[in-house]
Amino acid sequence: MRQYSIAAIPADGIGPEVIDAGLEVLEALSRRAGDFCLDVTRYDWGSERYKTHGKMMPDDGLEQLKTHDAIYFGAVGAPQIPDHITLWGLRLAICQGFDQYANVRPTRILPGISGPLRGRGPGDLDWVIVRENSEGEYAGHGGRVHRGMPEEVATEVAIFTRHAVTRIMRYAFRLAQSRPRKLLTVVTKSNAQRHGMVMWDEIAAEVAREFADVTWDKMLVDAMTVRMTLHPESLDTIVATNLHADILSDLAGALAGSLGVAPTANIDPERRFPSMFEPIHGSAFDIVGKGIANPVAAFWTGCQMLEHLGEIDAASRLMKAIETVCAAGVLTPDVGGTATTQEVTEAVIAAIKGSNT
Repeated sequence: MRQYSIAAIPADGIGPEVIDAGLEVLEALSRRAGDFCLDVTRYDWGSERYKTHGKMMPDDGLEQLKTHDAIYFGAVGAPQIPDHITLWGLRLAICQGFDQYANVRPTRILPGISGPLRGRGPGDLDWVIVRENSEGEYAGHGGRVHRGMPEEVATEVAIFTRHAVTRIMRYAFRLAQSRPRKLLTVVTKSNAQRHGMVMWDEIAAEVAREFADVTWDKMLVDAMTVRMTLHPESLDTIVATNLHADILSDLAGALAGSLGVAPTANIDPERRFPSMFEPIHGSAFDIVGKGIANPVAAFWTGCQMLEHLGEIDAASRLMKAIETVCAAGVLTPDVGGTATTQEVTEAVIAAIKGSNT
C-alpha cells in the first residue's frame, strides 16, 4: 500500500466547500484502487486566522508543510482584507518559499459543457498554459515613498533572470515535446518591453535548439488573446510570464466554459519541496454557503496531484469519471446546470465506483 502525506489548506470563501468535495472523491478513488492511500492533514490557515493572529499562516508554516508529499489548496481572499495581504500572506508565500516555479494550467472543453465560442466543442480547445511562477511581474520588488503626499511614488519592478527564464522555457519545451502535437507558443511583449522581454525571447530561441522535434512560434500577448478566441485549434502548449499567463489562463478557463472547471498546479520540478495543487476560481464569496460551487476544478487538480505523485492510473480513472459526469449533464449553475456541489460530488464518486479501468 503506497501512502502519501497530503497537506489540505481549504483557506477562504468556497475553498473549504470544494476541497471537502475533492477529499471525498480522492478517498473514494483510493478505496477503489486499493493500492494507495492519502494521509491528509488539514491546516486551517487563511483570512479567519489573519483576523485573529494578524498572519495568514504561522511563522513556521513552510517548515510544517515541508514534511508532506503535496499540498491541496482551496482559495484565498476575503472582502474585509486587502487582496495583496491575503495573496502574499499565504499562496505566494508557499509558491515562492518552495520555489514552485512552474505553474501548469491545462484547459479543455469537457464533454457536456458549452463554451462561449460558436461552433467549438470538446477537442477543439486543448491547451496547457505554463506560467513562470517565481519572478517576473510578481517578484515583489518595489516600494512606495512619500505616502499620502502629492509627490507619492510607487514602483513595481518586474524581474527577469537568465536562470529562471531558462528553466521555465526548458520545462515548457519538454512538456510540448511530451504532447502529441509537439507545438509550443511563446508569449511575449518584447515590442514595448525592450529589456526583460527581449531577453525572454532570446532565451526561448536558445532553448529551442535543444528540442529539434518541437515546432514553436512567438506571439505578442495582446495578439494572443485574439488567437485564443478566433483560432483555438492553432494552439497547444503555451508559455508566458507570471502576469501574462495569469491573465491568459483566466481567459482560457472562460473560453472552456467556466473558471469553475479550471485547475492549476504549482510545481517544483526538481522535487526539493512539495508541489501545490488548486482550482483557479478564487474564493467566490458571492456563492459561499449556497452549495452550488463547482467542484470540478478541485477534482481536476486532484488528477494533477495524483499524476505528480506517480499514480497515473488513478488520475486517469478520476478524469474519466469527471468527463462521464459532465457528459451526463450533472453540472452546477456556472456551466448551465442545476446540480449542487454535493450532487456533482456524489455522481463522480458513483462513476469511480462503477469504472472498470
